[in-house]
Amino acid sequence: MSYTALYRNFRPLKFSDMVGQDHITKTLKNQVMSGRVGHAYLFNGGRGTGKTTSGKILARVVNCLNPQDGEPCNECEICKEILDGSLTDVVEMDAASNNSVEDIRSIRDEVNFLPTKAKYRVYIIDEVHMLSTGAFNALLKTLEEPPEHVKFILATTEPQKLPTTILSRCQRFDFKKIPEQDIIKRLKIICQEAKIKVDDEALGIMAVLSEGHMRDAISILERCSQENSENITIEEVKELVGLPSLEYINKLTRGILEYDTTKALEAIDDVINDGKDLYNFLWEVIKYFKDILVYKTTNDLKLYSENEIQEIKRLADITDEEHLLGIIYKLSDLENDLKWSSQKTIMFQTGIIKACRKESSSFGSSIEKRLEELENKLAGLKSGQIERVSYEPVSEQSVKNKTIQVSKEDKKEDKKIPESNAGIAWKKVIDSLKRNGKIRLYTALINTRVNELNDLVWEIEFPNGLTSFNQKILETVDNKNELMKEIFKATGKEIHIKYKDGKSKETQEKSKSSINDLGIDINIIE
Repeated sequence: MSYTALYRNFRPLKFSDMVGQDHITKTLKNQVMSGRVGHAYLFNGGRGTGKTTSGKILARVVNCLNPQDGEPCNECEICKEILDGSLTDVVEMDAASNNSVEDIRSIRDEVNFLPTKAKYRVYIIDEVHMLSTGAFNALLKTLEEPPEHVKFILATTEPQKLPTTILSRCQRFDFKKIPEQDIIKRLKIICQEAKIKVDDEALGIMAVLSEGHMRDAISILERCSQENSENITIEEVKELVGLPSLEYINKLTRGILEYDTTKALEAIDDVINDGKDLYNFLWEVIKYFKDILVYKTTNDLKLYSENEIQEIKRLADITDEEHLLGIIYKLSDLENDLKWSSQKTIMFQTGIIKACRKESSSFGSSIEKRLEELENKLAGLKSGQIERVSYEPVSEQSVKNKTIQVSKEDKKEDKKIPESNAGIAWKKVIDSLKRNGKIRLYTALINTRVNELNDLVWEIEFPNGLTSFNQKILETVDNKNELMKEIFKATGKEIHIKYKDGKSKETQEKSKSSINDLGIDINIIE
């Protein structure tokens, strides 16, 4: 007998079996009971949150011979045939591999025929954002005015890639990440039915590692159950999912925070001798520094034991947030450089040595510091706080020891430039992210500034550079949605955002040229 994966074997058969999506299942059940089922649905959400499962349940309940309170009976002839995949009236299509115009045209031709046995012909199209432009156009007319006996259920993880003409013709349901307590509740039911023994602490870490995706949690449980037929513990879960030993990470981290180059290099040698991949190890080190920053800010961590949290607390006590942010940025730059280097070991060691140096540990480069000092001096000159500035001539025609006088009239006319509305709103967004515990997003956007291109477009500038680490954080769907939500709360408008790397060489050259035009002799050492 063939083996069936746990997530397929324990797929919910009714809306009531699903967890964490009550706002969706309740609405769908009410539509079924009132006889107001739409002709097209769009299910959007992350992987493993119940999109396809909901589509299958909805396909059964609209065709069920004995529906009960908006739920399929799963006992009638139609339900059983849909469950075993033998009913041709319910069609599941993967748009990732069937995305051509011809595939959609075949559906367009089929919808004109009445169902063979069921009441409705139901099409469940998964990963619908993968359809080509021509396929979307072919689907458009059928989706807008399908025959009465046809229902469409579209599922996607990236709704922004769908044409607005498709979106406007569907009832959209957004599936959210499943709370950890709901994942644990479902895992306990599966363990009971599958006779799997597991500690509660192990279930807790499975829920944390799944990051709100039920299928991921079940897959972790399945792997652990195959390795251990007796009792699954938290240590075994960490080992099986590949969480690295903190011994190397902690040693390297302490070396960087204590500016101890010898200790840091010893940790690197230990990693190399143990055969670990340097790129993956560096990523884990960056995450560890992030966790130290999170603990220092919120005093809350979930993936660590009590002893490990105590060690993180000791590391957090010997540093500050600015230092941690600077290290994260530097290690992120090192990660990006490591991708393209043919001498990864040398590049890794050199980058860690730089991170261990005190003069390089502060947030921002020496160039930026010198430019900031000059900007402060110029600001003081404008406000009249500095009445006399002496500088050396830059040509033979210049007069030695020339002074610049600021008159009282200039002081009176000088006015402080008010901060823009966009700048005020952006500060509110940053403060709200910190208050709500969105630490990863907050640290990625700290020290940024906003330029209002027009009423609906903002440009977010990163004066210290947009690192690959921050770019990964900002590109996740959840963080995008969170940022757009906070901007809407602060402005009342749907603002589109663009990102600008303010640390480009072009910007540095422009700054250098502008300062030289003032007659101030500077020498920027790169």
